[in-house]
Amino acid sequence: MPSIYKKSKLLRRSRVLWGSFGLWKRRLVFWTGAIAVGLVSVLFAKLADLAQHLFFAVRSSGEWGFLLPLVLTPIGFVICAYLAISFFPNSQGSGIPQAIAARHLRDDGDRSKLLSLRLAFGKIALTIMGLLCGASIGREGPTVQVGASFMLAVARFGGITQTRGLILAGSAAGIAAAFNTPLAGIVFAIEEMSRTYEARANGVVLTAVILSGRAALGLSGSYNYFGTTSVAPSQLSDWGLVIVCGVTGGVIGAVFSGSALYLGVRIRRWAQPAPLKRMLLFAGLCGVIVAITGIVSGGSTFGTGYEQARGAVEGHPLPLTFFIEKLVASFASMMSGIPGGIFAPSLAIGAGMGSTIGSLMGSSIALAAILGMAGYFAGVVQAPMTAFVIILEMTGDHDAVISIMAVSMIGYVTSRILSREPLYHGLSRVFIAAAIRAKRSTDRAPTISP
Repeated sequence: MPSIYKKSKLLRRSRVLWGSFGLWKRRLVFWTGAIAVGLVSVLFAKLADLAQHLFFAVRSSGEWGFLLPLVLTPIGFVICAYLAISFFPNSQGSGIPQAIAARHLRDDGDRSKLLSLRLAFGKIALTIMGLLCGASIGREGPTVQVGASFMLAVARFGGITQTRGLILAGSAAGIAAAFNTPLAGIVFAIEEMSRTYEARANGVVLTAVILSGRAALGLSGSYNYFGTTSVAPSQLSDWGLVIVCGVTGGVIGAVFSGSALYLGVRIRRWAQPAPLKRMLLFAGLCGVIVAITGIVSGGSTFGTGYEQARGAVEGHPLPLTFFIEKLVASFASMMSGIPGGIFAPSLAIGAGMGSTIGSLMGSSIALAAILGMAGYFAGVVQAPMTAFVIILEMTGDHDAVISIMAVSMIGYVTSRILSREPLYHGLSRVFIAAAIRAKRSTDRAPTISP
């Protein structure tokens, strides 16, 4: 009798330690989903780079190739906007607001309208199409929606009920795999996606970041997004650079985000009588603005702006007006309603702003570009910890830790004074409100008795 009791006790202990078959099934499904996010992120990155190269190759071919965007870009914008509205609704824009909104919604059907494998496919395809026609967009924000969509699909398949934590994990894994910045993925999930520290979701987020990051590294190898640099403030004027880049980045970031939120409301109201027709017309107009800006800038504002930002980080000064031109192209691309993120373009704008400030102040271009990226990015998204960590991991500039941290905080505080609502959370309210309106209209619909 005692031996039977001991065996049952050991069995109960082993079940507590190792879990049941159902628990391991859910774990395996979750791990598979996290690895899939990493693999898809790398594939997305390679296809996006290929699309950019094809656009620049076509643009540089022939004597009049530089004028091709005047036709290609507006038409491409209209096609992307049409497909997004008609076939992949809620795929427009960055994708981060959709993931934030999905965490706030409780109904699984409402979440499915914002995060699904079908939307993930459409997001990838239309972002690549946008880069093919010269849009000033990035793939990193869309990767967040893709990652969250994959993890939500995993939750349904594996019978996992804690979907909010998985959306958070998928978003973090998307950022980590897109930039090869695992710490930034975790900080982004805590600071930007949830705006609170959730201890229960900690292990889930960390595991997803590790697995997706490992899968991405297996395909693309270990690298820093902007290479490795080691510049730091060495004289008093360099510390003046911290203040100027922080304040300027905060002001411009607040103007960008505040204008996007304000004009977004006005554009949606203007489009109401004929939403499809008017939004396509507006997308074409934005395409014309992007094309003209690209031609005026010599082609430097087309695409993500990665090459320009990396050049500035390596110490090569950008044209003094580059950051203004890139700002115009990025704002028009964002407002057009085509799928595409603002992460990479924001880094290019910040690097251009820093390069201009560094040139005017006679300081190090590389240091100014790094500080400009941190200040402007913190000003746009109002997430200083994410800005600090992501710039540090992208550049590997550990010598400038304190200055990057300081400029991120200054940019955030300045932006917060001018614009009280963070950009992504302000945009997420549009999707939350749409879900509430749809639910109310369904509840009010009359039922017909048989």
